[in-house]
Amino acid sequence: MSRLALCAALAILAAATPASAGLPRTGVLVPGRSLGGVHLGETSAEVGAALGRAHGVCRGCAVPTWYFTYKPYDAHGLAVELTDGRVSAVYTLWEPAGWNGPRGLVLGADEAQVTSVAGPLLPVTCTGYTALVRDSPHARTVYYISAGQLWAFGLLQRHADPCR
Repeated sequence: MSRLALCAALAILAAATPASAGLPRTGVLVPGRSLGGVHLGETSAEVGAALGRAHGVCRGCAVPTWYFTYKPYDAHGLAVELTDGRVSAVYTLWEPAGWNGPRGLVLGADEAQVTSVAGPLLPVTCTGYTALVRDSPHARTVYYISAGQLWAFGLLQRHADPCR
């Protein structure tokens, strides 16, 4: 291989590295499976590869929690909790624009629309909000309701407490 061809190949590889890593502008909740492309059980390295290395770290949280936001000190984005270096919970922060769930369900939808789209959900009363939950074999999907509107999505370990 010529030096020019080698340089061209290296340039292509460099361009293909995870420059695309970062918080998605339009994150998606796939109930029981993923949120914003993050899956329960993924390693911290896999999260870093998907969302990038730029994140805040919660200092007062019970478990290591990373905050991925669109801008420094902005509250809109995604939180990822890690237990033993693996994702144990992932949830949206402050109703990031453009995020959606099943069948076009968007943050800001009214509670009746959530239950219509997501089906039967178990309500859990938390301080200041309600968590509507559904357990699947491997995860708990959570729709957080405040003042009658959907303000966050969550994906937790099965039977985990949704009142965070």
